[in-house]
Amino acid sequence: MSRTLVTRVEHWPIAGSFTISRGAKTEAVVVVAEIAEDGRIGRGECVPYGRYGETVEGVAAAIAAMAPAIAGGASRQDLLRLMPAGAARGAIDCALWDLEAKLSGVGAAERAGLGPLRALETAYTLSLGSPDEMAAAAARHAHRPLLKIKLGGAGDPARIHAVRAAAPDSKLIIDANEGWELSDFEYLMSVCLEARVDLVEQPLPAGADDALADLPRPVPVCADESLHTSADLPRLAGLYDAVNIKLDKTGGLTEALALAAEAERLGLEIMVGCMVGTSLAMAPAFLVAQRAAFVDLDGPLLLARDREPGFRFEGSVMFPPAPELWG
Repeated sequence: MSRTLVTRVEHWPIAGSFTISRGAKTEAVVVVAEIAEDGRIGRGECVPYGRYGETVEGVAAAIAAMAPAIAGGASRQDLLRLMPAGAARGAIDCALWDLEAKLSGVGAAERAGLGPLRALETAYTLSLGSPDEMAAAAARHAHRPLLKIKLGGAGDPARIHAVRAAAPDSKLIIDANEGWELSDFEYLMSVCLEARVDLVEQPLPAGADDALADLPRPVPVCADESLHTSADLPRLAGLYDAVNIKLDKTGGLTEALALAAEAERLGLEIMVGCMVGTSLAMAPAFLVAQRAAFVDLDGPLLLARDREPGFRFEGSVMFPPAPELWG
């Protein structure tokens, strides 16, 4: 066996801009790992996230540093020991899944013990803006069954009411991105209840979420920034009702599948989310999303263009990926 690992950085323009409480961006900068063996190439994509101290340069360097280990036959299980959870490990792990599928002729879904993949309905994300801006965006996408709304703290009640008025029939996920103050939590939850919100994602900072143990949750609350791997679940199980699994946090599909199984065992609902990336990043997450109550894999829908072939979407419904894309 002779395996080679290469990495590259790609820039994909976003349609307009994408804004959350931590800032705005107009392009998705992704890092791709490619592992070649016997004329086959497995690919994995990740999006470094500054919230966790990651940079594009650092993640690309961390992937490149694994070239000797991959050449020596390091497996996905070895990666769990050799690398910390995060974007770099995620790209390599997903590239290994893809390579294994190509070499064996057995698809990744089957190797993961899944049946035939089914089409899924994804959320569509509305960027943070003024209430009027977000209402206008909600009106343009009111035909979508599930909308995810980025919030930012001050002014959030007005944003929630504006979106609900503009999209009266859509289910709503609220993503606070750690932006709420503890003193405002109960009031903001009452606003969400009145607006028929289905899920509130990471309302409090990750370091302050112990307070959730003593707070009423009339709307289910989902951990995002507080959750990385299955090791986090014992603490979170008493604080949250759901967990958002992202492969850039778990460090790939291998840990994401284990995390999903353990979350289910603990009675937590599963959401599968993404960073803004191409269909190559969504494809392995799509496997985990087969068991999710909430799917948020709209990254390609937010781009001005996607890679070819990419996911096929009909409105908010995404269909299983073609083998030429991944897996």
